Amino acid sequence: MTQARRSPLDVLHRELGAKMVPFGGWEMPLSYPTGTIAEHMACRNDAAMFDVSHLGTVRVAGEDAFGHLQRELTNDLRKISPGRAQYTHACNEHGGVADDIIVWWVGETVFDVMPNASNTERILSVIGGDDTTGSRAILAVQGPRARERMASVSPEAASVKRFRVASVEILGVPCVVAGTGYTGEDGVELAVPIDHASRVARAVMAAGVTMAGLGARDTLRLEAGLPLHGHELSADITTLEANLGWVIGWEKSDFRGKEALERQRASGVSRILCGLRTDGRRPPRDGARVLVDGVDVGVVTSGNFSPVLGAGIAFALVQPGVAEVGRNVTVQVRDSKLAGRVVVTPFVTSPR
Repeated sequence: MTQARRSPLDVLHRELGAKMVPFGGWEMPLSYPTGTIAEHMACRNDAAMFDVSHLGTVRVAGEDAFGHLQRELTNDLRKISPGRAQYTHACNEHGGVADDIIVWWVGETVFDVMPNASNTERILSVIGGDDTTGSRAILAVQGPRARERMASVSPEAASVKRFRVASVEILGVPCVVAGTGYTGEDGVELAVPIDHASRVARAVMAAGVTMAGLGARDTLRLEAGLPLHGHELSADITTLEANLGWVIGWEKSDFRGKEALERQRASGVSRILCGLRTDGRRPPRDGARVLVDGVDVGVVTSGNFSPVLGAGIAFALVQPGVAEVGRNVTVQVRDSKLAGRVVVTPFVTSPR
């Protein structure tokens, strides 16, 4: 059995009393002694920091880097320029999503492609480049006061705008900073050389930022209506079925999976992702069946309790005719039936 990788901040997590769990081939913090709900609310109301060093970084560089990524990824890099970031998909030949990715356009011919942890090797085999995951830590500082708190550590890092990318110094250390995140809140992600990761993380904490784990990251991303690979996205779920057609650059030249997606666009999807909200505090769970008038019409892909709404929320893949906002549904959770309805996502919207 392959030993799980550890974050450059592993010592800090254990010092803080984190509950460590396996995730994507890594051992990462699920939560700290304050608990997931407290960490969640710290991010919604103030600022929280997440260690996301388990995410991959594949650097693709050279004169053909732009053209190569255009041929492999769904979104159109012509929409952005150096110094910006873009959300995109890597699809298989059937249009299924092999991974969803953020691309940081670091320099004129230099791109940092950020796959999910368990998919890094797969994406590396598809796009080539150099795996630089082991050379840095990634710290996501998120929340309505994230920039204010971050400014006391590095004004330059705090000023990197949403979906922008910049090389800045933090405590005298050269870092790459992107105005991205996975919580629905404003904030920045810091790529910090591993030898300085603990010092930078401790400085951010000292500025009043709460450390938060994967549990809060998941409840936050679900409230924000953001998909998770392996749940809302997979090799068997296409970009169109996930209701994310906006990440497809239809006007650009061929990319992997384009023909299959064009056929699906023409014929229509047989299932579509939508949001559900259930009555009461008991949440829907992954794999629960969705019913309308007793008829099975779909399946929950992610479900949890929303700390902000005080109710259960979920993503579900359902028959297209069911995904109408306001439609009443029933979610079968073991022997219980939860009443709910189709709602607009994101479930929770935060001002930026």
